[in-house]
Amino acid sequence: MTSWSPSAVTGILLLVLSCTGFAALCAVHGLPMADALVYRAEGAAVVDGRDLYGFTVTRWELPATYPPFAALLFVPTTWLPLAALKGAFLAGNVAFLVLLLHLSCRLAGLPSRAAPLCAAAACALWLEPVFQTVLFGQINLALACLVLWDLTRPPGSVGKGFAVGVAAGIKLTPAFFIAYLLVTGRVREAATAVVAFAGTVLLGALVLPAASVEFWTRRVFETGRVGKAWIVDNQSLQGLAARVLHVPEPGLAWTLPAVVVAAMGLWAARRAGAGARGLLVAAGAALLVSPISWSHHWVWCVPLIVVLVGEGSPRLAVVVAVVFTARTLWLVPHEGSADLHLAWWQQGLAAPYAVLGVGLLASASLLRSPQPRPFPNRGLRPRAPGLVAASRLVLKRRTD
Repeated sequence: MTSWSPSAVTGILLLVLSCTGFAALCAVHGLPMADALVYRAEGAAVVDGRDLYGFTVTRWELPATYPPFAALLFVPTTWLPLAALKGAFLAGNVAFLVLLLHLSCRLAGLPSRAAPLCAAAACALWLEPVFQTVLFGQINLALACLVLWDLTRPPGSVGKGFAVGVAAGIKLTPAFFIAYLLVTGRVREAATAVVAFAGTVLLGALVLPAASVEFWTRRVFETGRVGKAWIVDNQSLQGLAARVLHVPEPGLAWTLPAVVVAAMGLWAARRAGAGARGLLVAAGAALLVSPISWSHHWVWCVPLIVVLVGEGSPRLAVVVAVVFTARTLWLVPHEGSADLHLAWWQQGLAAPYAVLGVGLLASASLLRSPQPRPFPNRGLRPRAPGLVAASRLVLKRRTD
């Protein structure tokens, strides 16, 4: 008979209580999981042979925005009743959160035990990017796990880089990690990622030829289709520039800084090497230069916090955790076009993740980097009457 230590029982109970609180909150306000409904509609479009990019779903009229390959992966979502699908996304995202914490410990060189992992997951569930990911039924945690699992495998592992390419084939932003592999001298892994990415494109083209032509020649360039770039939901450089300049389309005012940040990020990642710091610098740069990085895309805050703890910087880890928990972006005026008329002193509150990302990127570029540690082997909205209600407003504002 298996015996449970008191610490393990405590960790599991904390996670259960945290999930119960989350579920109760959703039960009271409703669990939208709007993105999960989009994925389901994409899978249904594949099954029924309908136009993949010609529909919108939910009352927020959300369209499909991912490559055709992603739609193929979403076909199984059509096999479940809606209530079961939401339950599967909820349980799956909590499991991915625990896995992400485990992989983050591996990245940071910290021991990974069940009790601390469950306790950490109980707390991490309330980080704003994680909370929104679970609430919307997003796949951010799954993609972060895919990339982190691949890049923390020992050098020379069979097929290393393959999962990065697959992640890029599902959602384009992880393609930045291919450039990261190149600048850190891992040409073979970068080539594997490119081949895997090309494979996802080819598979999508074979199964969905018309949708593939439409996406890769037209939809991929329509960033406005994803949502309005100037709202506080967008924590990329483009969103920051638009709000600071009070214009919906900042143009060169964001593209030129984005090029600089991308170059600086890759240089800092190369300088940091193949360890944890270089990988997180690349993740931060990718989120900053992406035209749209919704707040829930910033789930990379989880490995960042863990790595800071592993590097012996617990106070900085607490500061980062506070930034990603405080939800200051929802405290500034953000109804209608109010995002474009914020006072100067509100800009930092409206863009906490972008400001933090730029700051950490600058420090990684200017400060001396520690010797990177090799990865261990495997054996070893109203202004918030409520979190769920605010999330509904997030969805509405993206498409109004």
